[in-house]
Amino acid sequence: MRQHLVTALILIALGILFLARNLGWTDLDLSRLLSTWWPLILIAVGVSLLFRQRK
Repeated sequence: MRQHLVTALILIALGILFLARNLGWTDLDLSRLLSTWWPLILIAVGVSLLFRQRK
């Protein structure tokens, strides 16, 4: 259940960032941000899988 909540919150945050960029509310370069920090996403997924409780 907790994993689904984290995934949903990440998707919502990304959606808000892309929407803000499209509406001109921010000049944040999302492609540069994602190209820089994509390894962190892989690390977070790996740690999550490592500590996930098995049922």
